Amino acid sequence: MTDTILVLTEDTLAESDVRHIVGLHPDESPAYRVLVPADTDRPLIPWIIDALSLGELREAWERATGHEPSRTRARQTAAEQVAGSVAAFVAAGRDATGEITDDDPLPALRTAVAGGGVREVVVVTYPHMIEDTFHTDWASRAREELHVPVLHLYSGTSELG
Repeated sequence: MTDTILVLTEDTLAESDVRHIVGLHPDESPAYRVLVPADTDRPLIPWIIDALSLGELREAWERATGHEPSRTRARQTAAEQVAGSVAAFVAAGRDATGEITDDDPLPALRTAVAGGGVREVVVVTYPHMIEDTFHTDWASRAREELHVPVLHLYSGTSELG
């Protein structure tokens, strides 16, 4: 049975992200399973703070004024992110599959780990000031609930979360 690395991300993985993840096991060929939430229900204040800290002023304003993505749009965006991330793994010569999860990806992670064969979880996100500080981010929650190693990388960098 092939070991699986679950990769939870909030955006399409960059080539550098895939290179870092594949580099964790350079002499092995695990399968990669990419999970992307269809995010429609993120708390308002942390979302605005994160957008402002990243210089995304328009996004912060739109969210502050009540413009949230529809469920259909969120699923469409997540599907594009899954496809792009899987394609990046394939371009790196690795087997990968992907799927969309609900807003909260932890139930999907629990189910996947309970199904067996999952070696570890790699969470790739942008920095989230409030969630990261108070350990309510996906990686911290996964570390508390799952019985596999969980690594948190910041998207587009080699920094650990």
